Amino acid sequence: MAYFLKKANQSNNLYLAIYESYYSPEIKGTRHRCYKSLGSITALKKKGIEDPIAFYQKEVDKLNEERKKNEDDQSRKYISERSPIRYLGYFPLDAIMRKLDMKKYIDFFKLNTSFDYDLYDILCALIYARSVKPCSKHKTFHEVIPCLYKDYDFSYDQLLNALDYYGNDYEKFIELFTGQVKEKYLLDTSITYFDCTNFYFEIDREDDFRRKGPSKENRKDPIVGMGLLLDANQIPIGMKLYPGNESEKPLMREVIDSLKSQNNIEGRTIHVADKGLNCARNIYFSKKNKDGYLFSKSVKQLPGKEKVWVLLKNDYKDVKDSKGNILYSYKSCIDKFPYVYEDEKKEKHTFELTEKRLVTYNPDLSRKKRYEINRMVEKAKELTLSKAKKSEYGEASKYVTFSSTSKGEITEDKVKVTINEKAIEEDLKLAGYNLLVTSEIKMKDKDIYDTYHNLWRIEESFKIMKSDLDARPVFLQKENTIKGHFFICYITVLLERLLQFIELKNEFSSSDIYSFFKEFKVVKDEHININITSSNDFIKALAQKTKLPILNSRLNDKQIKKVLEYKL
Repeated sequence: MAYFLKKANQSNNLYLAIYESYYSPEIKGTRHRCYKSLGSITALKKKGIEDPIAFYQKEVDKLNEERKKNEDDQSRKYISERSPIRYLGYFPLDAIMRKLDMKKYIDFFKLNTSFDYDLYDILCALIYARSVKPCSKHKTFHEVIPCLYKDYDFSYDQLLNALDYYGNDYEKFIELFTGQVKEKYLLDTSITYFDCTNFYFEIDREDDFRRKGPSKENRKDPIVGMGLLLDANQIPIGMKLYPGNESEKPLMREVIDSLKSQNNIEGRTIHVADKGLNCARNIYFSKKNKDGYLFSKSVKQLPGKEKVWVLLKNDYKDVKDSKGNILYSYKSCIDKFPYVYEDEKKEKHTFELTEKRLVTYNPDLSRKKRYEINRMVEKAKELTLSKAKKSEYGEASKYVTFSSTSKGEITEDKVKVTINEKAIEEDLKLAGYNLLVTSEIKMKDKDIYDTYHNLWRIEESFKIMKSDLDARPVFLQKENTIKGHFFICYITVLLERLLQFIELKNEFSSSDIYSFFKEFKVVKDEHININITSSNDFIKALAQKTKLPILNSRLNDKQIKKVLEYKL
């Protein structure tokens, strides 16, 4: 609408006023209202305005120019400092967090602190941001959290303070989560899976926490170790972080012991781990606690008598696929086996246990191992011919023998290198064989095999942390904030596993689920949200299960609210 100068004759005098015309929805037409009353011509001239009509017409023209400019500005849409993209893929994790009812427990901790921000909000924001777009904490705060559909109100310093707080007591918070999972979903600790990994830090100097040790990536950087415990259904129930130079073997005992006492887990459990954690003391620990164990054991380290049994072709049973191809062969025996372990005082203890031992032979694994062995043998031969230094042999050194030729005298060639044919022959013979040892002598062979091979789930959990959640590199320096970072990664994996294994009945892979977390996004406009997610089997199945409009190309605010408030 517009402004205009109204002239009215009253009592032989001309009165002026600025009026505004506007649209009235009541009459569906134009109405007028007084914007500014000016007075009579006579009075205005007495104030020194020679031509009041011309003077105030200029003011009206200026008002109309300003109104037109404002209308033009409002009709244009400018880009904002905040991206219009909003992440929505985290909504199943939020639904599980609400189902676990964690907020009331997290809020208890705030009562004992001077924090003027919401600890639970920061925890949720960090978990959801890690699931949709993992990156550094600085980038997470400035670029990812503002794009979560829910608005959060805290500063970057508060985020770091909360992360430090969570890291300082991460085991206590994990205990709370485990307790709630046990209450809402139930846990099956009749079988527990345990394994360790480590995370490297690209720093030169060690500190009390980040120490140099055997890295899974064969790097020389300082590392931090992580032990992870799963229940029978592969749900995470415990995590322990430790300096990278510490042994993994005692960690298993510590985590299982503390977990059972913290969560009042009673009764017998079977501990499952790979050969790296198989030691006499861990076996003794399991039996002492009246628990069971299932470990793999290196066939190469077996005594000669047991190696002969492994290689004897009789009694092996074949497991075949639908086309008749052999997947693997197996046989088992039950016998008494001796063990020796050393305690903290370096005193040796000997004990004997009745075990079931299951040996398997995998043709595909055999071919792979033989190929790797032959490659290392070729490398060893080449290095021997070129008279390479001992340090250059690496893993291939196990197929050569280094012997002194000097006999105490000074010579140009002190070391003689020969190919160890016996070691090569033995490794080629044992390629493809694997041995499982268990206390469960009544357990069926197939159940032993299947139970042990569920360990790949724990390896997958580590892979998720390192790949899908980008747990490394860690852009943090303080020990507690580093622990807080891994705590966030652990809880994200826990929530995803509850979604995958329990809510979705293990019908979809973790890869499908994490792709959904990252890809389900909308572009937010004033009154509508444009769904920019590509359709796939997972999102179709999720839409059918949840009855949510996540397949719609356009979502209004009411539909978005329905998604964000979805209950499992």
